[in-house]
Amino acid sequence: MARLRPLVGKWYKDMESEQLFEVVAVDDDSDSVEAQLIDGELCQYDMESWRQLSLEQVEEPEDWRNAFELSDDDYRFLDDTMVPENWNNPLSEIESDVINGLLDEY
Repeated sequence: MARLRPLVGKWYKDMESEQLFEVVAVDDDSDSVEAQLIDGELCQYDMESWRQLSLEQVEEPEDWRNAFELSDDDYRFLDDTMVPENWNNPLSEIESDVINGLLDEY
């Protein structure tokens, strides 16, 4: 079997353990691969260990969100960017000490 390069966002099946996982990070500096198993557990492989795995690239499982109890609604706005109404004034988010003309003293 050809050795597969770890690609972030791709799903793999370990042929020996029958475990499904998604690659969530590849760190070239530390020469490691971080993966998330279908049950949500995170694991890390060094590149030497990755090369020794008997892997097959697979399609994303239909039920992979069940372990996290997520629904399609949780991903409806995934690509929407949340932007504050006013980037110009960071103090606008701080509550005032003055309420209705009275100073809030501690």
